[in-house]
Order: sequence, then C-alpha cells, then structure tokens
Amino acid sequence: MLKCLLAPAALLYKAGVTFRHRLFDWGVLKSEKFDIPVVCIGNITVGGTGKTPMAEMVIAYMSQMHNVALLSRGYGRRTKGYREVKTDSHYRDVGDEPLQIKLKFPGTVVVVCEKRAEGIRRIRAEHPEVDLIIMDDGFQHRYVEPKINIVMIDATRPIQHDRMLPLGTLRDLPEELHRAHYFVVTKCPEKMAPIDRRIMRKVLIQVAYQRVYFTRFESFMPQPLYPDAAPDEPLLHGRQVIALSGIGNPKPFLATLRERYEVVQEMTLEDHHVYKVRDLNRLRELLARWPGAVIVTTEKDAVKLTNRAKIPEEIRRSIYYLPINISFIEDSATDFLQKLEEDVRGN
Repeated sequence: MLKCLLAPAALLYKAGVTFRHRLFDWGVLKSEKFDIPVVCIGNITVGGTGKTPMAEMVIAYMSQMHNVALLSRGYGRRTKGYREVKTDSHYRDVGDEPLQIKLKFPGTVVVVCEKRAEGIRRIRAEHPEVDLIIMDDGFQHRYVEPKINIVMIDATRPIQHDRMLPLGTLRDLPEELHRAHYFVVTKCPEKMAPIDRRIMRKVLIQVAYQRVYFTRFESFMPQPLYPDAAPDEPLLHGRQVIALSGIGNPKPFLATLRERYEVVQEMTLEDHHVYKVRDLNRLRELLARWPGAVIVTTEKDAVKLTNRAKIPEEIRRSIYYLPINISFIEDSATDFLQKLEEDVRGN
C-alpha cells in the first residue's frame, strides 16, 4: 500500500531530476571548469556511503604532493554562504563532517559554501597556494565540472535493485554514472564472491576508462573522547556498551559493536542530528540504568560532543568514539591513490 502511494512521488522526482540534467546537457544551465584540478567525491543515493572517510584518505595522500583544500556544502549548518572552517568552529556553523576533517587535518584549508563554483573562486582568491580542491558531495551539483569524479557505491544497496526517492534511496539517475571516473564500492561483505564483483562491474562501468574498487570499512579500538577523564585502559571484548549514532546508515557501526561488545542499548538518531540537553539527559539515564556500560559513538557524532562545558562529567568519563577507515579488498589503497594522482596531473 505504501509503495503505491510513494510511486507517483518517485515518478515526479525522477522527472524533475531528469529535466535538470537535460538543462545542463543542452547548455541552458552552465557547468564551470576551473584552472585547478577538482576531485569530486559523491554518490547517487541518500545515506552514508563513506564519502568522509574517502575524503580523509585522499587528503592524507594528496597533501604529500599538493596544497589541498576541501570544499563542502556543510550540510545541516545554520549559516549560509562562504565560510572557512577553523579548528575552534562550532559544528552548527560549519557542519559536522567539515569540522571532523578540519580537526584531523588542521593544516588543510576547509571551506563550506552551498554554491560550489563561488566557493572555488573564493578559495582561489584567498588561498592562491592551493593547487588541488577536493569537493565533497558534488556529483549531481553540476555547476562545477570536476576533473575527476569518484562515486561511492553502497554494496548493501545495489543500484540495479534500487528506486528513486521517496520509493527507494536513489537521489540521482543511474544513467548519469557515465560521468564517473572511479567507483569505490563500500561495505562489501567479508567474503565477496568473484561473481558478485563481476556483476557489480558490469552494472557500473559504462565507459572504458572507468575503474571499480571494492572496499569495506575497517574499524579500530574505540578511543576516549575525553582522554583525561576516561580510565587509561582499552575497552575489553564483551564490555557492555551503549551504542550512540546519528549517521546516514548506522547498520555497519552497530554490527561492528555487536561483534566485539555486549550492546545493552541503542540510541539511534537521524543523520546530522543536533544534540540537545534532552539527549544528554537520556544518556545519563542510560548510564545510570547500566552502571557497568560505556557509550560508544561514531567519529561524526563525536565532533558534536566535544564542548566540555556542556557535557556532564559522568558522560565525559564514559564516552568513546570508533575510528574507521576504508580498507581495499582486491587492490591496495596505494594503487588507487597513485592512479588518482596520475589523473590529477594528467590532461
């Protein structure tokens, strides 16, 4: 019944997205090219596909050869226009993911601007030393024509079986994937069969030069968000934990915690959730109910919980975050990054 109700809305949404793309294809709406390489990291679905860990990996590698800037829309912020992210910025002003990246790479220029072309022009004017721009989440934006498009694909939601919003999770047309240069398939199962990889390649590759890489998220030992307040000891396997997340797709995060720990409570919030006093009070209640438990959250959520003055002492003593990165399955990360650098330098 719900599908029948959502189908007309999905058709209308698809028609609107298709018409917008045609306006760009016909030249009615203009794509702007720049005299500086722009690497766009995007996707065509809603929910977490791993754009931020990929951006961090690319920044870490490219910063060895380039002066890199990251440009993001700054989703969920309460401000508008161009804004440079500082290490002491508030996530409500710049967005949680740009602040997370700035805290990890304090020497990198990080900028938020919903008008990407304007953002690039301002970066060029204010930071002439920058010679490479990583654009977060701009694949469908199209007002900027990147030199390289990296499209993140969620292996748990194959695009050939997906539907347009609001019926499915597609926010862009699969036929637009011909504009991608690299596909990075994330969240692959531990033992992904070769036949499944071949099917995925066949579905994705529309142009001969496109490359497909298969990856999974690799997580590390949870780290205390407030090291001076937490006990100086690692979280042992089997420990009771309260899982706290406000991300696009929390399933892999929760699955990782369940493998290692006894998850006694899940507090799952919407993506880009703004934490309020009631959320902190709820966490205090859960800690009181489970006195042997600690809170484990995501890196993205951790950025929003660093205001020491507002976080109660019992939470500061008990809150950890789970660091993750992208682990390549068939090929090495070095192979991917070296090819990317060749394409950045090439014509």
